[in-house]
Amino acid sequence: MNREYLENKETIHFKFEQNKEDFIVDEIPLSFKGNGNFAILHVKKVELTTWDMIAAFAEFLNIPAEKIGYGGLKDKHATTTQYISVEAKYEKQLKKFRHPQIKILTVTRHTHSIRMGDLAGNRFSINLFGVTQIEAGRIEKLARKSEKNGLPNYFGYQRFGRDEDSIEQARAMIAGDLHVNDAKLKKFLVSIYQSLYFNDWLKERVLLSREKNGGKFMLLEGDVYLSDEEKLFTPKSTPQKDFQAKKVVPTGLLPGRNVYRARGEAREIEAKYDDEFLYDKGLRRAALVYPQDITCKYKNHFDILNIAFTLPKGSYATVFLENIANKNFKAKRL
Repeated sequence: MNREYLENKETIHFKFEQNKEDFIVDEIPLSFKGNGNFAILHVKKVELTTWDMIAAFAEFLNIPAEKIGYGGLKDKHATTTQYISVEAKYEKQLKKFRHPQIKILTVTRHTHSIRMGDLAGNRFSINLFGVTQIEAGRIEKLARKSEKNGLPNYFGYQRFGRDEDSIEQARAMIAGDLHVNDAKLKKFLVSIYQSLYFNDWLKERVLLSREKNGGKFMLLEGDVYLSDEEKLFTPKSTPQKDFQAKKVVPTGLLPGRNVYRARGEAREIEAKYDDEFLYDKGLRRAALVYPQDITCKYKNHFDILNIAFTLPKGSYATVFLENIANKNFKAKRL
């Protein structure tokens, strides 16, 4: 399974490491009221999964992990900040919390617990190694081009496991050849199955755009769009002006029940990557995202380029880097 990008250009060779010094992720939250029955912790974690961090707080407070709210999962091999919530009655107890890989930065209040998806996006700061000065200029130019024209919103390699072994498990489970009792694992494997279909659909649309639209994402009659007000709709005609103004974005299908499906020309492609018999709830995902606030700082004597950028929630920094490099990356064996 490979991911294709809108420009079929020469590959740029650089390296990056997902570690605490060279891969920094900061969650951008939604606004908090400043009062209410829940304590909102702004937490910094180093070389820990979000699950490990939540488990540490759950053990310290002697509460089930389900009582701790969070907006999204953050990389393990990185330094990351994110927001979690607990009932405000634990605020005093948390002043004694100590952990070598976790630090509480600030505490505020809110009227309800943080729920999955309760974030605006993520800010990344990543060091790229082995970059010449000329390549640094090319990288910045390509990054800014994706800021203007959009970045294919693939699920990154992290979604599918180190050897993409999760894909085979998911297929076997859906086909009825693998029985899974664990509800969380079952939900995870269904999401893998849906993500694979989405990526394959997006790849075909990207290749079509390269062939027939000069490397700019090509809209089709019957596409389902997401408005800037987060509403899904299928217009009577292709909304090219609104698309160029970034007021609407085409979406792809994560198959399942009770989901809005494309029509006409767009449906002809989408139907190849659909499973109408899947019982789990379907979703739609933006086909493109627009990186923002891109900055590049080149360390001339070390051939290191630091690139910082902001992506919407659910989008992958490694996909942004793949788009620039014009190559696919894989999870490294540890």
